[in-house]
Amino acid sequence: MAVNVTWPVIITTALVDSINPCAIGVLILLISTLLAMSHDKKRMLAVGSIYIAAIYIVYFLAGIGLLLFIQRLNIAQPLSIFVGSLVIILGLIEIKDFFWYGKGISLRISPRYVKYIEKHAKNVTTLSAIILGAFVAAVELPCTGGPYLAITTWIAQSEILPLKALYYLLVYNFIFILPLLIILALVYFGVKVQEIKKWKQEHRRWMRLFIGIILIALGVLLILIAYNVITFSLS
Repeated sequence: MAVNVTWPVIITTALVDSINPCAIGVLILLISTLLAMSHDKKRMLAVGSIYIAAIYIVYFLAGIGLLLFIQRLNIAQPLSIFVGSLVIILGLIEIKDFFWYGKGISLRISPRYVKYIEKHAKNVTTLSAIILGAFVAAVELPCTGGPYLAITTWIAQSEILPLKALYYLLVYNFIFILPLLIILALVYFGVKVQEIKKWKQEHRRWMRLFIGIILIALGVLLILIAYNVITFSLS
């Protein structure tokens, strides 16, 4: 089975993934901790930028690993059906949190990891920000990885050249970190962290609803592609 990847789906999925409350929440926690320890915004900007860069690199490398793994399996149809079904389940969990947040299974970072992040954010340096960013990217994957898994599976089953696949991943991950860069810039130029945190809390449920809907759509799309019900052309 071979499929072609379309830019609208790549961009839309990346945008949805980028507003995930998990990724935004951890950055807010880091910024809050840095500013509580010191009001040096230049240091906050430097540490925050390195932290976000580390997340970008880890996600990009994870995407390459997934691409290679999926391509070597060489079981396109059953894999697409499996991933599609898994992504639909993840979407239903996200939608559940719109109505009953925190009850039952939720896609969020484990509390023990949050405590670890809080502990190390207090003494974070420019160098340790790289390690912290890599760690956060890894523990966030269960929370933010649904859209990425769907897109990576789709790309892996396409007929595009390897360099083109890498280009898709580069763009996807840049879009993923874009809200984090915007939040960092807003705080640097004077917006209070509390205001961003309040906005995130007020819109958290709607973020999860939107993410859930897109995840279900992606899951259905993967299953339909697996059965050759629909095809796409590169755009």
